[in-house]
Amino acid sequence: MTNALLANSVHFRPLDLAAIVVYLTLMAGMGVWFSRRNQSTEHYFLGDRNFPGWAIGLSMLGTSISSVTFLAFPAAAYALDWRQLISNLTLPLVAVLAIIVFIPFFRRGNTTSAFEYLGDRFGTVPRLYGTLSFILLQLIRLGKVLFLVSIPVSLLTGWDIRLVIIGVGIFISFYTIAGGIEAVIWTDVIQTIVLWLGGILCFTIIMLQLPGGLGQVFEVGSAQGKFNVGSFDFNLTERTFWTVALLGIINWLTIYSSDQNVVQRFIAARSLREARKATTLYSILAVFTWSFFFLIGTCVFVFYQIHPDPAVKDLQADEIFPWFILTQVPAGLAGLVISGVMAAAMSSLDSSINSISTVMTVDLLKPWLAPGRDDRFYLRMARAIAILASALMIAGAIFFSSIEKESMNDLSWIIASVFGGCLLGLFMLGFFTRRIDNTAAIIGLAGAIVVNLYLGLSTGGWLPNHWTLPIHSYWVGILVNLAFIFIAVAVSLFRGANPRELHGLTVWTLKEQP
Repeated sequence: MTNALLANSVHFRPLDLAAIVVYLTLMAGMGVWFSRRNQSTEHYFLGDRNFPGWAIGLSMLGTSISSVTFLAFPAAAYALDWRQLISNLTLPLVAVLAIIVFIPFFRRGNTTSAFEYLGDRFGTVPRLYGTLSFILLQLIRLGKVLFLVSIPVSLLTGWDIRLVIIGVGIFISFYTIAGGIEAVIWTDVIQTIVLWLGGILCFTIIMLQLPGGLGQVFEVGSAQGKFNVGSFDFNLTERTFWTVALLGIINWLTIYSSDQNVVQRFIAARSLREARKATTLYSILAVFTWSFFFLIGTCVFVFYQIHPDPAVKDLQADEIFPWFILTQVPAGLAGLVISGVMAAAMSSLDSSINSISTVMTVDLLKPWLAPGRDDRFYLRMARAIAILASALMIAGAIFFSSIEKESMNDLSWIIASVFGGCLLGLFMLGFFTRRIDNTAAIIGLAGAIVVNLYLGLSTGGWLPNHWTLPIHSYWVGILVNLAFIFIAVAVSLFRGANPRELHGLTVWTLKEQP
């Protein structure tokens, strides 16, 4: 069933539109307000490093949950079970390491970008690799998230989803480009609250319409295998419990150690203590949020088992929760829920646009492409880069709307694994070893890129069968990072000890003054 036909079945409701307009007006107003305060790149990128920990923590939550949480997590639970949640439950384990090790690294000195560390530790080539790899992944993520948030808006209005993608993309870009990181963080706080209100409202409506309430959800869901977390066999070709758990650990290590969206918030906090407080708050709330939205997906599945709807069988997994919102939630309140979906996307998209602008300015323009200019020039260029990122985001979302996929959450994992490269290995060897020098890191990078290309072609089915490695695409990222570490360590064994002074650049020398 097409979006236009779905919209005709739903019927357009002015109260829903009114709720959405009020929310969007508030967001736009905040962008205009904060735009007046941006007179330097330091303020545009970091808000003068003066944010309280609680605001940073909620902003980190808003950035990570995105519309993948609001739509794709319920879709994954509806279509399959809870196995994809397992990766997120590993977050607190990695958060402890981040609080103890990673945050002090990034708050040393006057850094702005995560990849400045790679330049200090390994030199130009690894810094460029990290910068370009991050930009690629963020551009893919931007398109994916914008596509998801456009689904319910398209259903509500009956407009072609491509027109919705363009309209929503332009709006999000407006307040992000105008307001900088200050607008991003404070709108993230509001958007996180709106997202939770939308989720709680949907959950409450389902509970009121199920004769057996929450108990019936667990009874029917358990009978249908909806709470399964995957097989406990160790099988590289399947999404087993251990596969997804290992992916989660690798994913969160990568995010906490090298994701500019997170690192920028570590740096923007007003103190080391506030940065650690933010990470603790985020880690607790994130696990609870993700679990709640998987539960909502199971609730929707049980709801349609008890109250069958013929239209549901013609919908893709990612469309079922929006269909529920637009057909079961009362007018006006459905607009609030859709605002929650949009809030989830906006809090993620604005962060990615701002972080792309930051790393391109700090890691590409200032050192190489346009060195020695005044700060006003870099501030103008930062906004121009944000405009370019926004245009690519819209193009990517239109592309995602045209391809087949099991669910966007599943597609997200595949993309992260295949295109994630070996950023984690770079940062881990940088943090925890003294022996690995610039040459070993560059040779390791070259080998890892070759492995990444081979595994990407192999899992994509673009190689002859006898050249194909029989593993799930989820494993590509892990194997690429292991290949980098193995090659870099092997080269360092032949080269001997690293002659460079590494004051402040490893866990063993962090307290040494440069």
